[in-house]
Amino acid sequence: MNLEKPNTLERCPGFDSDMMEPNRTITIVRKNQRGFLSDKAAVDYYEYRKPFLTYLLRMGKDPEKAKGYSPYTVCQTGHRTARFDLWVWENRGGYKAPPNQDDARAYMGEVAFRDVTESTKGKILGVLGRYSKWLQHKYNRDEWEFSWNFQSGGGNNGPRDFLTKPERRKIRQAALGKDGTPNYGTDSDLLEADPDSWKFTSLIWASLDAGLRPVEVGNARVGWCEPENGLLRIPREDSAKNEGNWTVGITDRTATALERWINERADHPRYEDTDKLWLTRHGNRYGSNELSRILRDLCDRAEISYENRQMSWYAIRHSVGTHMTKERDLAATQAQLRHESFKTTLKYDNIPVEDQRDTLDQMESKQQLIFQYH
Repeated sequence: MNLEKPNTLERCPGFDSDMMEPNRTITIVRKNQRGFLSDKAAVDYYEYRKPFLTYLLRMGKDPEKAKGYSPYTVCQTGHRTARFDLWVWENRGGYKAPPNQDDARAYMGEVAFRDVTESTKGKILGVLGRYSKWLQHKYNRDEWEFSWNFQSGGGNNGPRDFLTKPERRKIRQAALGKDGTPNYGTDSDLLEADPDSWKFTSLIWASLDAGLRPVEVGNARVGWCEPENGLLRIPREDSAKNEGNWTVGITDRTATALERWINERADHPRYEDTDKLWLTRHGNRYGSNELSRILRDLCDRAEISYENRQMSWYAIRHSVGTHMTKERDLAATQAQLRHESFKTTLKYDNIPVEDQRDTLDQMESKQQLIFQYH
C-alpha cells in the first residue's frame, strides 16, 4: 500500500530543519498499522493523524503560548498512541478515528495488569492525556478521565545515569585529544582531522558546563557566546523548550575553547553560510545519536566503563544537575539547567550513593569516638 504522501512529519511541507532533531523520525502511519488498514482507511487515518502530530510539535504543551513538545517527546507520544489506535481497531470493532473515552479506559484497564513497571504504565497514561487534550482542541471532546494514577517516574524521580566528578574530569581531558584522532577515516580538509582543532573540545566543554540538551547543541549559534564575559546567552527561540531567554555561566577554560573555536570556524568553508556553532562532518546539525556516540567514544578513550549504564548525552546534563545541587543549591541548578518549573529541578535533590556511604562512615567513626570516651 502506497500513501503517495511523505510518511514522516519532517518531510512534510512547512517543517524546516530547525524544528526537528536530526535522526529523530516522527512517523505518521506506522508499518504495523498499514497491515490492518484498507487503502481508503489508510488515507483517512493519515489525514487524521498528521494534524495530531503537528499539534504536539507546535503547540501541544501549552496551546495558549504556542509552545510545543520536543521532537523526542512527539516521537515517543506518536509511537504509544499508534499502538493504542491499533489496539482499538483490533479489540473494539475495527477501524475508527478518533477513539473515545470508553476505548481509552478499556485500554488502560488492560495496561494496568501488564507485567511492566509502574513507570511504563504512567507514561502510557500521560500519553493518553495528551491524546485527549488534542481531541478537546480539535473536536471539542470531553477530557478523558481515568481511575488509575500511575506515576511515570516509577517512584524514583532522580536522574537515571550521570557522570561522577572523576568521570567528568576524565571526559574533559579526553576531549582535548578528540579532534586529532578520529575513529574513522576522514578527508584531509575536514576539521576532525586537524589535531589542533577546538571544535569537539569546545562542544564537549560547553556541554559539561551548561548541561546542553542534544537539541540545544544542534541549535547553538555563534551569537550565543560571550567568552569575554564567561557566558552563554540562549534566546527563547533557540531554547529546547521555548521557555524563555537564559544566561548560563561557563568556566574560563570553556570560554577560551569557545573563543578559539569561533575564530577557527570563521576560516572554514563549511560554515560560510550559517551561524550554527557546530556542524557534523556532513554539514548537518548534531542530534542525540551522534552526540551519544561522541560521549561513548570519549568514555572509551578515558577508560570509563558504561556497561549496564545508559550512557546517553543526558548523562552530562544529569551530572551538572546532581553535582551543582550538592555543591550549591536547587536554585542554582534550576538556573544553570534552564528549568521553567522548580518541580523539574527537584529530581536532583537526591544524595548520590557514594555520598551516602561517606556519611555513614563518618557517623560510624563518630559513634566509635563517643564509645571510646565513655
